[in-house]
Amino acid sequence: LTALGYFTLFLVLSATAPSLMTGEVSDGLPLGLLLGLLQVPITCAAIALYEYTARRRVDPVAERIRKQAELDTRRAEARR
Repeated sequence: LTALGYFTLFLVLSATAPSLMTGEVSDGLPLGLLLGLLQVPITCAAIALYEYTARRRVDPVAERIRKQAELDTRRAEARR
């Protein structure tokens, strides 16, 4: 949500405050370009956090469901 919020803020500022976005932060670097470049590490951090959370919480649950489904399939085949 942080990455999405940051991107939304960037779009809103681009649409509503173009003079702010074209203002220079330092020698020829506009604020809009700086904020756009900052999206890359923010997006990478969001992806890394998503992968960490998925491996830690989602993958074990999916593995348990997969094993239970295999066990149920074997039981059903054994009954035939």
